[in-house]
Amino acid sequence: MGTIETTTMDQFEQIMNVNVRSVYHLTQLAVPHLIQTKGSIINVSSITGKRSFPGVLAYCMSKSALDQFTRCVALELAPKKVRVNAVNPGVIVTDLQKRAGLSEVDYAEFLNKSKVTHALGRPGQVDEVAQAIAFLASDAASFITGVTLPVDGGRHAMCPR
Repeated sequence: MGTIETTTMDQFEQIMNVNVRSVYHLTQLAVPHLIQTKGSIINVSSITGKRSFPGVLAYCMSKSALDQFTRCVALELAPKKVRVNAVNPGVIVTDLQKRAGLSEVDYAEFLNKSKVTHALGRPGQVDEVAQAIAFLASDAASFITGVTLPVDGGRHAMCPR
């Protein structure tokens, strides 16, 4: 959580390290095996990679970078029969926001706001994201690569509120 005025460079670097640099490094390490096995990569991004939201500047930037990374690596590895995609969850019921500093009361309000910010009128569940990941990893998605798939109850299509 933070704005251009409140996010320190150390906080910015920490978010970029977790959401971008670590994925870059792990992907580099996995590529030889993925080429050999004709495997698949599914990155976990966020709707904040597709849409801008105030108060989470560094997080939005990191997820946008992850989305671009997904598309670029998809093009680079496609000739080697490795597919690369990402899911972009909206609000999902987890401890993420509480770990980022929201109190129990603020988190409850945050989830309640999903009734108007998500077209389906609710936050998502972890298993809904997991099912999208399983689909993208499966043979049923054998002709899909370079996709950043919103799993967000329609939030990506909503006008800001």
